Amino acid sequence: MPYIDRKYRVSVAMGIYNCAPTLAESIDSLLNQTYKDWELVMCDDASTDDTLRIALEYAEKYDNIKVIRNEQNLGLAATLNKCIENACRDCEFIARQDGDDISLPDRFATEVDFLDKHPEFALVSTAMTCFDETGEWGIMQKPEIPVPEDFAVSSPFCHASVMMRKKELADVGNYTVNKYLRRGQDYYLWHKFYCKGYRGYNLQTPYYRMRDDQAATKRRKFKYRWYGFKMDLEMRHNLRLPKKYYITAFRGLLVGMLPTPLYTYLHKRKLRANTSNRK
Repeated sequence: MPYIDRKYRVSVAMGIYNCAPTLAESIDSLLNQTYKDWELVMCDDASTDDTLRIALEYAEKYDNIKVIRNEQNLGLAATLNKCIENACRDCEFIARQDGDDISLPDRFATEVDFLDKHPEFALVSTAMTCFDETGEWGIMQKPEIPVPEDFAVSSPFCHASVMMRKKELADVGNYTVNKYLRRGQDYYLWHKFYCKGYRGYNLQTPYYRMRDDQAATKRRKFKYRWYGFKMDLEMRHNLRLPKKYYITAFRGLLVGMLPTPLYTYLHKRKLRANTSNRK
């Protein structure tokens, strides 16, 4: 069935790259949403596996799914910008979803309802349940109403479960594309919102399941930690944070020096502690 370009309130931006084993499950979780007024725009970032074929099969079957493709690998920020550029012209919200994750059925309904009731917020995200091949093992949770100082601790919003107002997203220039943001493009985007005076909210209930397994660990490289350090300093400057918060920018570099097994252990221990504290 060909894609029908009509008005949807929500456009879901999904950059896909070599995620063939998990993509169908991810898309199915969107099709199972209780909220139905949405479209999905997938941009394949020059995958070398069956990712594009699977995406095209869904686009042929469902009239609210569109697939575009990069001729060469551009990275997530540029790929998501292409999704946004190809979104329904009159949509109100841009939601995120990764091709290896799962949205719970009430995610969109809850986020749309929140944004409708709270015009003072430009974006809303949710807590996320982390899982791997062994099952669910932890919860990633962010401050309910982040303030600029929270940027000195870590990214104040979960990226994959976010829903943003399209107008405000356009006002901050969408995602920034440069070599320093091959990772951390979401962190930088949130700071652009805050520099413009916009604010966001974190629902404390997990409406999203994030795959955090060995493949995710392998994507963490020290080079990206160095790039992140440079961006951390820039964000602190742009947000006009006191000098004392600059010291914490070195944390990412130190974490990047940890052996992978130790990093994985500490990462999982922290998120498992979040799970225990919620009980």
